[in-house]
Amino acid sequence: MSHGTERTLLLHPPRTSTAELLGRAAAWRGYEVVSHVGRAQGRGVHWYGGALAADRVAEGLGLGLLEPADDWLTQVPYALVRRPVRLTTLAQARLLAGRAFVKPPSAKIDELPAAVYEDGTRLPGTLDGATPVLVSGVVEFAAEYRLFVLDGEAVAGSRYAVHGRLDPGPLDGQVRGFAREVLSAGAEGLPSAVCVDVGRLVDGTWAVVEANMPWFAHCYAAEPDRVLDVVLRAAGPRTRVGDRDLPFLRPATGGRPAAAPHGR
Repeated sequence: MSHGTERTLLLHPPRTSTAELLGRAAAWRGYEVVSHVGRAQGRGVHWYGGALAADRVAEGLGLGLLEPADDWLTQVPYALVRRPVRLTTLAQARLLAGRAFVKPPSAKIDELPAAVYEDGTRLPGTLDGATPVLVSGVVEFAAEYRLFVLDGEAVAGSRYAVHGRLDPGPLDGQVRGFAREVLSAGAEGLPSAVCVDVGRLVDGTWAVVEANMPWFAHCYAAEPDRVLDVVLRAAGPRTRVGDRDLPFLRPATGGRPAAAPHGR
């Protein structure tokens, strides 16, 4: 297949370490790797970069960006999340009377850091109250891991934190076993290409952390070539998105995908 059809990878600045690794892996496969939108015009293109930038260019480039529905984590069985989790609005979260972990469902929002808030009054007051947020009970992770998932299978992964501090490392047998359990229970409610973060709690049990978009996720110590497989599926030409993934398309206008029943 020639460059300029569907072998172009657009790495939007700033070029992170993950972007560099993915760019090298893509170039090795024969992809043209570019960093300017103008060089990707008029051709099938794959994307790695931030959500806000993607929203600006996705429609013009014909990108189909996959992301998990906002409510996926709330649908995972309690035995796999180990804490109460609910999807609500920022306005409702501002009414919280006690400690809770609050975060945007997927894409990061600078004005709303994912963090433990002592009560709802500590949440930022400048954001629109209609902003969706996940509110969960507070747990402490001893170690956290990122899984790159393709067609319900974790094809690559890495430890990324130990006791909340960045510490990349390889996966072990325990995390792989828990990953199979999670994906057996929840893969049908996720896009065919997705990131799922899991962790080991300080009491030794395991829990799902969250699900995210592969096209804006660090690979840490995961094998870049396998990560690239997931990124290419999750952020490529919209015309090539399969029927199963259509409900997970990020709207071209930059909104969030509608929540859908678990098991889709």
